[in-house]
Amino acid sequence: MTLLHKFLISLLAALSFASAGAVEPPLKLGVGLFQPDKDKNDATYRPLANYLSKKLGRTVELRTVDTWEGLAKSLANGETDIAIMGPWGYVLANHQANAQVVSTILYDGKPEYFAIMVTHPASGIKTPKDLKGRTFAFGDKGSTSGYLIPLHYFMQNNIDPDTYFSKIIYTKHQAIESQVTQGALDAGADYNRNRNAMIEQGLIKSELSNIIWTSPPLPNDAVAVSSELARDKLFVGRLQSALLGVEDALKSQPDLLPPHYTGFVSRDNGFYKPIRDAGMATGKLQAR
Repeated sequence: MTLLHKFLISLLAALSFASAGAVEPPLKLGVGLFQPDKDKNDATYRPLANYLSKKLGRTVELRTVDTWEGLAKSLANGETDIAIMGPWGYVLANHQANAQVVSTILYDGKPEYFAIMVTHPASGIKTPKDLKGRTFAFGDKGSTSGYLIPLHYFMQNNIDPDTYFSKIIYTKHQAIESQVTQGALDAGADYNRNRNAMIEQGLIKSELSNIIWTSPPLPNDAVAVSSELARDKLFVGRLQSALLGVEDALKSQPDLLPPHYTGFVSRDNGFYKPIRDAGMATGKLQAR
């Protein structure tokens, strides 16, 4: 064996050792603001981040992003590797940067939920047709139930929110429910899971919040990965497997997910077609 051959063998061995010992960079897990504030949101989803870290063999760094629009952008620009995000936020991230859904969260065992409109029982408002000249609150413009779906409903019924309502505000879901029950707003858009959670936590009283409209079923929140991670089919498979295991893990670690969230189911981009269709119909999503 020549000296050159020996050198090359030694070099390859060293490179192989270095590669084996290399530590992969942390995965950045972005989570939407599902809870009333950032600290509570971080505390709620940190157990899941720790669980994924253990299952994937990589550090998972958790960060709460306080708007759905912001979370979609962070997934698109590489600030986030994995995101738990609302359906409309996912569709935006998929459309803008080819982010890909890998799983959908289950709520009481179901992968679907509903957008709603709420009002105070003393408002005299019985249906959306009674909202003319009233004050109305949307969620932020990256919200599915708080913005896209109610906007789509209004457009289907020839209602222009800018002229139909006396005042429009854009705020967080929890604030919408609170302000409606306090009588500070005539009505607003929300989703059934948030209203149920706020009632259970004693944040609002059910008798002060009337539902005047409910959407057709909508696909639940998505777990999406960046376009770069989506190309790593082995990683995607491991992530989906870890998420499927959450249902069993909840039996011994009930704080892995908030109440009523019962696990994840693997889903692909086609599951979110109703949201994409609404985005196209409202002009908020442009054909590529």
